[in-house]
This record gives sequence, C-alpha cells and structure tokens, in this order.
Amino acid sequence: MEKNVFQLLRIKRNFALSLYAVFMIYFDNAATTPLDPGVAELMYDILRNRYGNPSSVHAPGRESRVIIEDARRTVASLLGVKPATIFFTSCGTEALNTAISGAVEGFGIKHIITSTIEHHAVSHTIDHLHAHQKIEVHHVKLAAGGHIDYADLEQLLSCYSNVLVCLMHANNEIGTLLDLEITSQLCKQHHAFLLVDTVQSLGKYQLDFGKLHIHFAACSSHKFHGPKGSGFLYINQDVKIPPLLQGGGQERHMRSGTENIAGIAGLASALNLACTHMVDNRQHITKIRNAMADQLSNNFKGIVFNNDFSERGLYNLINVSVPAGSVADMLLQRLDMEGVCVSGGSACTSGAVSVSPVLQAIGCDPEKPALRFSFSKFNQLHEVDECIKILKSILN
Repeated sequence: MEKNVFQLLRIKRNFALSLYAVFMIYFDNAATTPLDPGVAELMYDILRNRYGNPSSVHAPGRESRVIIEDARRTVASLLGVKPATIFFTSCGTEALNTAISGAVEGFGIKHIITSTIEHHAVSHTIDHLHAHQKIEVHHVKLAAGGHIDYADLEQLLSCYSNVLVCLMHANNEIGTLLDLEITSQLCKQHHAFLLVDTVQSLGKYQLDFGKLHIHFAACSSHKFHGPKGSGFLYINQDVKIPPLLQGGGQERHMRSGTENIAGIAGLASALNLACTHMVDNRQHITKIRNAMADQLSNNFKGIVFNNDFSERGLYNLINVSVPAGSVADMLLQRLDMEGVCVSGGSACTSGAVSVSPVLQAIGCDPEKPALRFSFSKFNQLHEVDECIKILKSILN
C-alpha cells in the first residue's frame, strides 16, 4: 500500500513538472542553456556504445581516445590555436582555478590585477591565495556601466612586475564586454600574464586566441547548449604551469581523472554549432532582447536598465532594477509560480539574500530588486509578450 502511494505521488509530480516544462518561459540562459537536441543524440550514442576508457590500449579504449582528440582538434580549430593548447576540464570553475593557482605556483606571481565584478570562481580563488600571503591583489577601477578603466589598468601594470591579470570577457550579470585587443596589448607591453574568463562569451562571439596575447582562457559548455560538467582551459603553448589535480596524468598530465568522453564530444559539437550559426543566432537573439527592452520601457514606470545595450555589452542579456515594494521583493518567486524562469543575478549566488557585488560596484540602488533576463536561439518573440503580461499582472 505504501509503495503504491509513493508511486502515485511520483506520477503526479512528474506530470506536474511536464506541464510546467510545456508552458514554461525560459529566460535564464546566462545561468545555463538547454542542451541542443543534436548534441544530446551524439552524447546518447557515446554513453551507450562508446564506453571504453581512453587510457586503455584495446579497441574500445582507442575508439574513445579518437573521440577526445577529434573534439580537441575541433575546439582548437574554432579558436585559431593548436590542439595541444586545449585541456578538457569538468567546468569553467575548475579551468579558472587551475590557471590562477598554477600561474601563482609556476611563475612565482606576486601581484594579481583583477576587478570587483569577476565571477566567484576567480574572486574567491584570488581571495584564498591572498589570505595565505601568496599574492597581493589590485583591483582595476571601473568606468561607467561597469566597464574596465583601461588607463587605470595601464597604470597598475606599470607599477608592478611579475603580474597576472584576471578579467572576464563578458560579465555574467550586466553583460559588459572587455576589449580583448586593448587588454592583451597592454599586458604584452608590460610583460604581464593574462587570464580571460570566456565562459559567458564563447559561442556568442568569434574569438581567435591565436591572434591575441592571451596566456589562459576558461570555458564551460553548458553556456552554449552543450552539457554541464564539461569545460576546457586554453593554455598558451609558450607557457607551462603545474596541474591542480594529481592522479593518473590524463590530459598530458595537466588534468588527471578519467575523461568525460560524452561531455567532451558534446562540448565540441555544441561549440561547432554555435560558431557555424553565430550570425543567425545573434540576429535572432538581438531581436528578442530588443523587443523585451522596448516592452519593459513602455509598460513599467521607474525601472532602470543596468546593462549596456551597445556593442560593448552582451546582446543576449537584460539586467533591470524595479521599484522597491512588497510585491517586487517576491518577484522571482511570483514569476516562477507563473512559469517564467529568470534570475536576480548570477545563478551561482541566486540563493543568497545579499545584494549582488556586481550591482553594488556599479552603484545600483540596493533597495531596488534586480532581474536578469537572458535569451537563447530557442526563445521566440511570443514569449516576450507572454512574459510582459505576467509581469504586468504582478507589478501593476
């Protein structure tokens, strides 16, 4: 009897979740993107039929090794670099931790230049190293809208030697873009090492690491319709750092641990799709983003946009602060109840009650709740209309 009750509850729950998925409006693609169906099919075949350990010398092992190396060549080709510079990881966080800790240990870094609006995978790693008296931290000033003050960056670079610069290409909350050419040239002129967090931008912009003075770059595939649990670290061929993980010496001794074959293949496939259809995807997503911005402006008084709508900002993101009030304080929960998925900031900190450090850094009113809408190739214009209707029913 008890078993039958649990089975009935499970059926009801699954049915409710299925209905939610059918009517759901998913505008939280900066947190994660839906897995591309073609990528899912590829991964399913590998998970079922390509089970060999790539470190094994027998046929199934060699077959798995071929899948990994084909993926490595694909990623390298899309980034304009050699395959030997691509090291697969479990995520962007691991890639960033590996690069920062490895650079400090391997190069004897004494000074790290970063900003106050970096992802926690960067800021917490740097804070940890600073707390253990391994490095000094210097925060570059921010210009209007959260953009890097390049004059201040140059000033900091001129003051210190043996420096690692850690900056993100695209901010995950407000979408500000780093000028990679200016930043890499400044680092080259001052003989500084450069780590770029490309987690939010890869797959959306054409990035050619081979033409830039970049030593490290981190990526996570679930931001461009690939699987979670799969990322990579680019390490310039002219530098060498010690690994973060010790073990069997996989990834040419840079990342020990049995490789996630399906995840790696899925990453390469998703990135290839994103780069192949980049222009069309951008046009489609920009149209949706602009429609959402127009409707927000036309339908709600007192809202403030926190993101940059120019070419210096991510084209798939809107961050808006709404007037404070009892309804606004529960806005995320109310939207979720209506089947609208958005974020109040970074997904990694969405459960926190504190004000976003990013919004604080750019001078946003902490009393006004912020919403982040982020869009993908799978979103449609009619979803914007429906989302605005729901917002009006809640706020007005």
